[in-house]
Amino acid sequence: MSDTKRIDTVLVANRGEIAVRVIRTLRSMGIRSVAVFSEADRDARHVREADTAVLLGPAAARESYLVIDKVIAAAVETGAQAIHPGYGFLSENSAFASACATAGIAFLGPSAHAIETMGDKITAKGAVSEFDVPVVPGISRPGLTDDELIAGAAEVGYPVLVKPSAGGGGKGMRLVHDPADLPDALVSARREAASSFGDDTLFLERFVLRPRHIEVQILADTHGNVVHLGERECSLQRRHQKVIEEAPSPLLDEATRARIGEAACNTARSVDYTGAGTVEFIVSADAPDEFFFMEMNTRLQVEHPVTEMVTGLDLVEWQVRVAAGEPLGFTQDDIALTGHAIEARVYAEDPGRGFLPTGGTVADVVEASGPGVRVDSGLQPGTVVGSDYDPMLAKVIAHADDRAGALRRLDRALADTAVLGVVTNIDFARFLLADPEVVAGALDTGLLDRRLGDYTAPQTSDAALVAAAVLRWLQHWPDDTSDPWDIPDGWRVGPHVPTSYRLASGDRTAHVRLTGTPVSGIVNVEDGKEYSLSATLDGSVLAVVLDGRRQVFRVAEVDDAIWLADGHGAVAVREVREASVRGGDDQAGDADITSPMPGSVIAVPVDAGAEVTAGQTIAIVEAMKMEHALTAPIDGVVELFAAAGEQVKVDQLLARITPHADTKEDVA
Repeated sequence: MSDTKRIDTVLVANRGEIAVRVIRTLRSMGIRSVAVFSEADRDARHVREADTAVLLGPAAARESYLVIDKVIAAAVETGAQAIHPGYGFLSENSAFASACATAGIAFLGPSAHAIETMGDKITAKGAVSEFDVPVVPGISRPGLTDDELIAGAAEVGYPVLVKPSAGGGGKGMRLVHDPADLPDALVSARREAASSFGDDTLFLERFVLRPRHIEVQILADTHGNVVHLGERECSLQRRHQKVIEEAPSPLLDEATRARIGEAACNTARSVDYTGAGTVEFIVSADAPDEFFFMEMNTRLQVEHPVTEMVTGLDLVEWQVRVAAGEPLGFTQDDIALTGHAIEARVYAEDPGRGFLPTGGTVADVVEASGPGVRVDSGLQPGTVVGSDYDPMLAKVIAHADDRAGALRRLDRALADTAVLGVVTNIDFARFLLADPEVVAGALDTGLLDRRLGDYTAPQTSDAALVAAAVLRWLQHWPDDTSDPWDIPDGWRVGPHVPTSYRLASGDRTAHVRLTGTPVSGIVNVEDGKEYSLSATLDGSVLAVVLDGRRQVFRVAEVDDAIWLADGHGAVAVREVREASVRGGDDQAGDADITSPMPGSVIAVPVDAGAEVTAGQTIAIVEAMKMEHALTAPIDGVVELFAAAGEQVKVDQLLARITPHADTKEDVA
């Protein structure tokens, strides 16, 4: 068309799974992709999959991905006519959108004006109200003092939600039920908002009881056409961070869907929006025909794949087409929602340890596949998951004819997904999907937090412990078994002497004793269960037959851990050096000292080879702005594996205590 412009090169100003996902669409459109990366991401998947890539700077985002001048320079240098910002980083930065315009580069998003208007929640509420979009009752003019907010709360009605005008992600939000608690809540909310966003402006909204978070995807072109692509239910959140999303919502009927969709389109019209955007609404589970505007995200959302799967539209493709000046080419009547789609986010966090952040080197990745399954991921073997960036690693999405089918398919896909080398929340996501209220679609934004106390990490199975022991056994098994004296303990001339390993995984520790050969053996797990055994190792695939039942594991070794994935998730198993100490209580303890979470070793107050006593501090690790003193579990001689200033991963071995010779009974 005469009024369209040519876009043959797009710079992707992001990293991880969203950068990989955008590059995939650009490749399908025949468009050259440019990646940008930090020092920490030199070998990242998005860098390898792009047509070319430009180094921005050090690992810290503020010195690389967030530096507008560097990103613009990279686009100019590589001849990119457009920039896709992904989400996070600079995606909702009006200064970045303006810089793109100044440089003559198309920003694959709305105008700086739209970003700025919708980025301030008070201004946004005023803008949409003029287009008859319903907003939550509240008080939201700029510059409100604490006294004005306290006075207005009585009129708004309790409970009230204190919210910062800038930012998002739940930071600075306070739910207040009692008027007596409001003054302190305002003080702490201002402090957190100022720290997080550099702006302590607050406003109040009435808190909607049993709220559900429902958002509507819109597309708008430069010719005045605006359509919505249905809604997504995002009520399963942990501390305001989404975990499971689906489309369409199980709550809305067709009439309400049409009304909320039109409200979303009017929201876009209020700021002359162009491109893809999402309008977020709060809906009471008790009154599903009532909805209220919360905010507009002026970018692609993390959960956009569920909309793509029920509409058949590629949102990234349409972002490019709109930026090139093309009209949408379809109307609201052409949009049909087919089937149901559900997405689970995969985070580097440990639900069994209170969702502490994890990290490490990805040794292997097992991705689900099959009809109706999609995986958006930035992972590959060798990926280092650190603390520099967001902990979301991937998304697993399933589509089926109906919601029940999508739930089943997603659960199976999550079971078939594994990240060997990094602890993730995959098992917790499966726990959520099986919750009776989730299955019934009876959702609200507090459901997930209410269920946290019900979750327990699964105990590592006998089969996984045996597989880890067998892997070690096979690694020491000679290729030539003609000389029986070269065969490991367990198959010698004379009495069989078991090969024994003491293994730990999660909160389970057990001896595993192997006798015979890998082809025909016997294995005994500490609790007394004995199995017949045969095993084969083919590359990274270990097949173990226990009492006639065959199980296959994908295996990998990272640092001192053996990682195993078997279609039910991934577990890490470590060999334990146990020390027994003579004494009246005959105490025994694990002599290995490991880091409880990713962090930095800030002090090691002992020397290698020093004699230490139980309870003595061996290392101090700083993580999550807290210092953690790690002490010796027994008396003995210390061996050090980390030094002050070193960055360490969760469960990384820092030190080992060997008991004194005069107190040592045996070392298993």
